[in-house]
Amino acid sequence: QVQLVESGGGLVQAGGSLRLSCAASGSIFRLNAMAWYRQAPGKQRELVANITSGGTTKYGDSVKGRFTISRDNAKNMVYLQMNSLKPEDTAVYYCKMIITTVVGFWGQGTQVIVSS
Repeated sequence: QVQLVESGGGLVQAGGSLRLSCAASGSIFRLNAMAWYRQAPGKQRELVANITSGGTTKYGDSVKGRFTISRDNAKNMVYLQMNSLKPEDTAVYYCKMIITTVVGFWGQGTQVIVSS
């Protein structure tokens, strides 16, 4: 069983930065793509960024140029560096391990609040 634990969320002023971390258990971390999603109140969960096992990254249009996803396979960690934060970035951020297009493991989420 894979467990994912996010940390690093909090309250930040617009224009500020936060770094989210996701710790994964198990030995399959390095074999799978990882992703960050977010869900704002009243909205659907959306993809923020993903990173393949080989390190190829992809970003949602709303965060391109501001957020950076990275991973450390030796530590079973994935990170999301968030810069130039905006109030519309306020959401619960979730880490996901992508096993297949329909199978994955989710963390419990970490709240990010960006004040204007």
